[in-house]
Amino acid sequence: MTYTEASMNALRQEGDELADATVAELFARGEVGKFNTLMRYVSTVGAPLPDGLPDVAREYLEATSTPPAWVDWSEMEKARLFFIDNNVHISTALSFASMPACYVVPHVAKLLSATHGLKYPSKRLAETGQFTVYLMQPDAFEAGSRFIPAAQKVRLLHASIRHHLRRENRWDTGADGTPICQEDVIGGQMFFSLLVLDSLHRLGVHMSAEGAEAYYYAWRVVGAMLGVDQDAVPKTLDDAREFLDLYMIRHMGPSPEGTHLTRQLLDLYEEVVPGTFFDPVVGALIRHLIGDTCADWLEVPRTPWDTAVKAVPHLLGVLETIEDSSPLGAWALDRLGHLTTVLELSSLTRGRVMHYAIPEQLKKDYGYSTTVHRTRRWTPPAATVS
Repeated sequence: MTYTEASMNALRQEGDELADATVAELFARGEVGKFNTLMRYVSTVGAPLPDGLPDVAREYLEATSTPPAWVDWSEMEKARLFFIDNNVHISTALSFASMPACYVVPHVAKLLSATHGLKYPSKRLAETGQFTVYLMQPDAFEAGSRFIPAAQKVRLLHASIRHHLRRENRWDTGADGTPICQEDVIGGQMFFSLLVLDSLHRLGVHMSAEGAEAYYYAWRVVGAMLGVDQDAVPKTLDDAREFLDLYMIRHMGPSPEGTHLTRQLLDLYEEVVPGTFFDPVVGALIRHLIGDTCADWLEVPRTPWDTAVKAVPHLLGVLETIEDSSPLGAWALDRLGHLTTVLELSSLTRGRVMHYAIPEQLKKDYGYSTTVHRTRRWTPPAATVS
């Protein structure tokens, strides 16, 4: 599939017809508060919808309660095993590459700064981490799982932000297109899939081509659940590279909001990591993963750790040698990775389940082990623009 300036401009005008209509009707009837209250009781697949739920909300939830008919479940299982094998690395990439990449797109940084819940990076990171963990559970689409209800709520959250920004005249649609438009939603999908794979490669993580392709496929399924236009979304990693390159060339740059959000992210992890000696590591890792130009735009400080962090791929190479040569070593590293991810998520959520709700107004302030065969090692698709 070929992406052009014209096709990307068209995607900037598109929102999410189903979710936008649902949110508009809830606000028109004054039923948002009741909807949020009742939806706190809908957190697992198969749970009966509560009495008193507005009809428009019930129709939306029923229409979005199943995964796309085209899902290949064998690919989803490959993606799950890939996540288990690389969960710490994926969490690192989401925190220190995907999030800063959002901030280096000025209109996305402006949107994030304009919303109350996203003012706090711990909440944003916790929701993203929890959402990914829900997705990669073996029963993610079965009764009792939490992924589908979370996806339904995130889709309505995006629609509610569009609703508020338009109604309050806080968004220049002429200059920036529809808030959380299809181009940006697909761009976000690329940040959480292809950019994560790029970051793992940059860290020296050895991935099979099959695992990388399956992980990207899983995020295609996520995109479909979040209302992404399936005619426009890249179907392959090569197409994804073309889309992401063009998207970033069109939009990336410095902004006060991007700098502010990055500072919040750095402060968050400096608070989480004990002491102060390792504080500069976070900035060095961000700089290593997104490059000096983007890091300078975000005003990530330069420190002596910028050189030291380049040794990470060598360390990971040693660990992967242990993992590949010893079943016991593989089991121990997988368990360590699982515990590290759980502890990181617990510190961000404070042990609570994160609830996604439709904001009634925007703030004006701003257990399984697997052996991965390292054959047909994945390398990123080549850049499509210079």
